[in-house]
Amino acid sequence: MMLCPGPYQPKPRHAVTIAVSSCTLFNMVAERKIYKEEGVEKNVAYQVEHENEALKPGVTFPFVKALMTVNSRLRELYPDSEELFDIVLMTNNHAQVGVRLINSINHYDLTIERFYHIDIGKYRLSAITGPLKCFLEALGKLQRKFYAKNERLNCPIRTFLVTARSAASSGARVLKTLRSWGLEIDEALFLAGAPKGPLLQKIKPHIFFDDQMFHVEGAKELGTVAAHVPYGIGQKYHKGKLIEQPAKEK
Repeated sequence: MMLCPGPYQPKPRHAVTIAVSSCTLFNMVAERKIYKEEGVEKNVAYQVEHENEALKPGVTFPFVKALMTVNSRLRELYPDSEELFDIVLMTNNHAQVGVRLINSINHYDLTIERFYHIDIGKYRLSAITGPLKCFLEALGKLQRKFYAKNERLNCPIRTFLVTARSAASSGARVLKTLRSWGLEIDEALFLAGAPKGPLLQKIKPHIFFDDQMFHVEGAKELGTVAAHVPYGIGQKYHKGKLIEQPAKEK
């Protein structure tokens, strides 16, 4: 069962953005110990095995709850105001760990919908599903050749999922779908409506694929090589507006 999105989130351009580390929001001492002593693969396997167990609160958990309380009071006093706190989760964990983080966020009813990954690898490719599934499968086979030699951290191929959706409403479902296909995404970023262009400037992918020309054009304007994938419902919209289809001849 997926939880519905939480309360209305402020638009990033009007909010006071607060970045919080996943390792401080939740107590991940045991998980970090496994990572340091047994490596990435063992840590990922442990996290997947325990993904339905909520992580315990960490040192910044009370701070985040306090920010949510302030937002709640501001909404009561100024229902239409977008000048609120926008909490962003920063993590350097593998994308598979994202399911447990999302489940923990939903467990505690935290209003966090955006994730940023801060561990930037060497060669990068941002991708979406759909027609690119076979391409990702081919990349995955190459990546596993490195993993088999315990070279995950040094693998020269990295894939990013960059979506405008929120982590709370779609994150776990997206990651589990990819996993069910046998696909792994190195880093998953859920922007909850924030523009993709500025983030792509930081990631600097060698190529970026998207099903909406609005995002493709935005990426290109900021210097990212981008390609349009003409697939899915996104083809009916441009800059959030429905594109009128020409009437069919009778």
